[in-house]
Amino acid sequence: MTPGAIHITTQPRYLADRSVPDEQHYVFAYTITIRNRGDERVRLISRRWVITDANGKIIEVEGNGVVGEQPNIAPGEEYTYTSGVSLETPVGVMEGSYTMTREDGREFQAPIDAFRLALPNLIN
Repeated sequence: MTPGAIHITTQPRYLADRSVPDEQHYVFAYTITIRNRGDERVRLISRRWVITDANGKIIEVEGNGVVGEQPNIAPGEEYTYTSGVSLETPVGVMEGSYTMTREDGREFQAPIDAFRLALPNLIN
């Protein structure tokens, strides 16, 4: 797999209806799209997230697959899912990686660039 063969985009959004700011409870959803720009099928095996809130509190999350799935992604195809996270502050940052396997079973890491979680209009 060449660098850049797996392209990951993120789209976070604040869920006001599930948040309780008076209790320092801010909920965000994020939609991830994983595009396979390579020439072989890959499978997403596991994920690792590092989530940092505005107080510097760091939460690490690791687990098998995403949203209960370990999707196979063929060349030229994409896989999209939505998940969520709650923070104690109105701003935070997430970054991480997916462990993926090639058809021959070799593993590789697909990095997920840092993205901001923030209430709308809080940060320009």
